[in-house]
Amino acid sequence: MHSPTTTYAGIDWASRSHVICVIDQGGAVIERDEVEHDAAGLRRLVRRLTAKRVSGVAIERPDGPVVDALLGAGLTVVVIASRHVKALRTRYGLTGNKDDHADAYVLADVLRTDGHRLRPLLPDTPATVALRASVRARKDLVRARVRIVQQLSAHLERVFPGAVDLFADLDSPIAQALLTRFPSAERAAWLGPRRFEAWLIGQRYPGRRTGAELHARLVAAPAGVTGPEADPLAAVTLGYVRAIAAVREQIGVLETRIAEQLALHPDGTIFTSLPRSGTVRAAALLAEIGDCRERFPTPEALACLAGAAPSTRQSGQHRAVTFRWACDKKLRDALLDFAEDSRFANEWAADIYRRAIERGKRHPHAGRILARAWVDVIWRCWQDRVPYDPAKHRALQRLVLAPAA
Repeated sequence: MHSPTTTYAGIDWASRSHVICVIDQGGAVIERDEVEHDAAGLRRLVRRLTAKRVSGVAIERPDGPVVDALLGAGLTVVVIASRHVKALRTRYGLTGNKDDHADAYVLADVLRTDGHRLRPLLPDTPATVALRASVRARKDLVRARVRIVQQLSAHLERVFPGAVDLFADLDSPIAQALLTRFPSAERAAWLGPRRFEAWLIGQRYPGRRTGAELHARLVAAPAGVTGPEADPLAAVTLGYVRAIAAVREQIGVLETRIAEQLALHPDGTIFTSLPRSGTVRAAALLAEIGDCRERFPTPEALACLAGAAPSTRQSGQHRAVTFRWACDKKLRDALLDFAEDSRFANEWAADIYRRAIERGKRHPHAGRILARAWVDVIWRCWQDRVPYDPAKHRALQRLVLAPAA
């Protein structure tokens, strides 16, 4: 039962200002407001909502200064994904166009009508929040590096084709050193087989190909740009190379920081104990799962949010089991990345993956099946606050101790 004073709030978040709508238990608007996205605006936001004694606040994003302010004030926050808000607009007779005031009302009213189906946002500890920021920043920089390497490759295809596939990876130290010293086909023309061999020795190149072999590949490639264009385009090449070096340096800085944060985190050993988790994978799993045990009271709850549990739809006699698209993609990526590699170091994981493939599942599906199996193990360790111990993993031990066929 609702009390006569029950109120609900919706906040349409934006980068510069936030629209607020407060409604009563009948769905009538009792207050609308808009606050600036600054310290004073957030204080005003909290005062307004506290004064109205709102039972909860619905918003489209799970983090950021607004959410921090709401949680810090002890308000109950419920996250409703923006795609759901968009789909719900027709329920209120709204067009598909974005309307901040209308969306704030939709958020508040969905909380009023469907709040019992929604899970409140529970805050993680500051250590986990900080680790999550580091992990996500590193992932962003890795993606940025990949994009720059792709742009460099496209550039070299025109101006210096021989350098594109000369080494295994265009962003490897040896490839980057070559492009720094010889950023154009014109400058690389100075290299003969002997000079190339001497340069490789100076770089302590560990590869199997000789200087003569690599030089032959270089000169066999299509000719690059020469003449007046060569120097300006070489400057472009150097710009890409320096950008890659700068991003790589910052990735290294973050990885050092992540290792320090993980070592100090109370839950760190739970995730580093998982097979082939390593520092970055373990940190990603911890950062995305979090440390609030109440958020996932069952392994099924964790599996659903991670997209590791299939989505079942049934209508009459028709039943469809499909991939779960609505999930936390960052959590899904962290879990799948770990699970798919775990099969190379854990017989139980390898067996689950192999049997899925034998049933005709493709690699992505088999990976999700394995991820779902790992969810039960990870959840149990996480809830009990104990590291993964292969000796206590009964399903693994049955495989290890089984007599050879």
